[in-house]
Amino acid sequence: MIPALLLLGLTALVAPSMSYSCYGDISALQAPTISCTPVRAPDCGLATVRRIAETDIVRLRKYEVPIKRVARNLCLEPALIAAIISQESRVGLLLDNGWDRGHHKYGLMQLGRLQHPYGVWDSEEHINQCSTILVLSINEVRARHPTWSWDQQLRGGICTYRAKMGNFQVYEDDPCEGDNYYVNSVIRRAQYFKRYGF
Repeated sequence: MIPALLLLGLTALVAPSMSYSCYGDISALQAPTISCTPVRAPDCGLATVRRIAETDIVRLRKYEVPIKRVARNLCLEPALIAAIISQESRVGLLLDNGWDRGHHKYGLMQLGRLQHPYGVWDSEEHINQCSTILVLSINEVRARHPTWSWDQQLRGGICTYRAKMGNFQVYEDDPCEGDNYYVNSVIRRAQYFKRYGF
């Protein structure tokens, strides 16, 4: 009896439940439209985002346990972390020794150089550092816009995260106002990854 209980406890630590999130259920968000501009045409649109997610989920499995541990500790959906990893670096595919092409951003979740990245580029420490910035970004939007719905606050937090990763200050009332493509792509990917176990 005790070994069985011990095994259940260890399983909960390694692969935590997916029912935790302090920021709403990503699958309950209305699926956003992915619109394409002439500049983005080759790499955008719903079919392209889905195809990328299908490819990236294979590489994401390598990071599933640390993603879920970080998500549980921060009260985030694992699928949201996975989606940002996919959006930012294609799960490392676009990186050179952990850096983007311009050597300005580092790691799976692309932390800006000025934010003093720590940990190996694909480590749990890196995922935790960046996911903490995501949580702070969502909470910042919540504090600035307490009357917004939870989905508006979540979307705003994702856009604020992107701005912080690029070392930009967010001054607009709506941080997504200038460009909805990033947040829509992240949400679509997160919804896909959640359906497949994240």
